[in-house]
Amino acid sequence: MIYFVHPSDPDAVVNHPWQPHMQHLHILVAPLLVFAAGLIWRRHVWAGWKGGRERQQSGLSLVLTLVPMVASGYLIQTAVEQSWRHAWVIVHLVASGLWLLVTLVHQVLPLVLGRRAE
Repeated sequence: MIYFVHPSDPDAVVNHPWQPHMQHLHILVAPLLVFAAGLIWRRHVWAGWKGGRERQQSGLSLVLTLVPMVASGYLIQTAVEQSWRHAWVIVHLVASGLWLLVTLVHQVLPLVLGRRAE
């Protein structure tokens, strides 16, 4: 909403009436994603790694995009200089977009190939 929605009133503080609510929801739900990733890591990734299960490139890509997504999310909130804040926002948006795309591939690929997701 910040980047793609333009308010009809040029003096508006927010671009959309839902913008503050969605931002608050994002801040509250994001730590749950980090917690869920930890649970999935232990049960799904680590167990498969130790058990010698076949690895998917999409799973590795999920981890490689999750780390910068989470780190940049925290760094956005702690950056003091505007230039660093802007840089972390870009990293966060790119990593989040890639993570969402890879998540879809990781979930759909086993269905297409006829494998059961564990």
